[in-house]
Amino acid sequence: MRLSDDSLTSIEICAGAGGQALGLHNAGFRHLALLEIDKHACQTLRDNVAAHPEWSGCQVVEGDVKDIDPFAHPQLERFGLKPGELDLLAGGVPCPPFSVAGKQLGEDDERDLFPTMLQLVRQLRPKAVMIENVRGILDGKFAAYRERIVSELERYGYEFCGWEVLEARDYGVPQLRPRAILVVIDKTHMRDVKFEWPAGGEAVVSVAEALAETMWERCRPYGAKGQDVFNTWLEKARNRGDEAPTLVGGSKKHGGADLGPSRAKKAWAALGVDAMGVANDLEKSVPERELFRANGPMLTVEQAAIIQGFPRGWKFSGGKTARYRQVGNAFPPPVAEAVGRSIAAVLRPGSEQEPGPTPTRTVIPPRPIVRQSQLGFDELESASA
Repeated sequence: MRLSDDSLTSIEICAGAGGQALGLHNAGFRHLALLEIDKHACQTLRDNVAAHPEWSGCQVVEGDVKDIDPFAHPQLERFGLKPGELDLLAGGVPCPPFSVAGKQLGEDDERDLFPTMLQLVRQLRPKAVMIENVRGILDGKFAAYRERIVSELERYGYEFCGWEVLEARDYGVPQLRPRAILVVIDKTHMRDVKFEWPAGGEAVVSVAEALAETMWERCRPYGAKGQDVFNTWLEKARNRGDEAPTLVGGSKKHGGADLGPSRAKKAWAALGVDAMGVANDLEKSVPERELFRANGPMLTVEQAAIIQGFPRGWKFSGGKTARYRQVGNAFPPPVAEAVGRSIAAVLRPGSEQEPGPTPTRTVIPPRPIVRQSQLGFDELESASA
């Protein structure tokens, strides 16, 4: 099975809950396969792509990417790929080897998958490669390692487009989340076209704007008591008037879900949110423990996903902690989309100018933003009726 000749094809490793995949899909890429090792994340991917025609043919491949042969794996051999045919190989390789929380062991960390990514590049010879990681990978201590990675890619015939730090809030994501992104493109596609990093510049979306709708949905069933909780939260969130701190997915080795270290918890408290845990979904809600808290309501997994830039229609599989970790470790879809459009502009010159629908947003409508600066409580109640 092959996609149409005019499609920009992609394969993604370490796909997680699909944040990068969703963004690249919106940018015009059609995924042949999403590779992921976590069983809950794989189910999330299946649940979101299987039923949608515009993801037709996308294979969710569950397993260790180190053990997957892109030409012989039973889910991948059906594409009949030959070296040089794939348009984009993408991946958010594990961040802990380069994060402060992960002790920054770099290439000495067994979780480092840069060597695996480079092996796949050697095998597939895609036209472009996009790799996402934490900003810590750009620290001076990893300079030699970065240079070796880039040198190897250049040896394969790729032009180095840069390591760029993009801030999620510049792309309409209501969160401070800087991500380091590496892009290289086959030199044959760079003769007459220059790769341009996206400039951002989207209007900053505040936490109050992003969460007003879902917070009211949670508070509304509890009458005056819920109204008080909503008003108190909204006043704090408006007064703070900015984006959320960085969500942290954490590791399976450490405890349950919460919204990050002490400094992040303080920032959430200023926004009227108790960050000491994550609330259950509405149908399993225990309001006295999750909504009516002295320091404000906890966030649900869905609300955390909104903070990460996911549309409300994107569903997450597994228990609460497993779902929150998928959200917290995700690459914000709007940032991935922006980089994807810049890559597509090189691979298909002029494609960024072509009008047309963004397929996933057609299938899964985006979350409407209720702008609280323009709505009072009574108006919001009417709009939610």
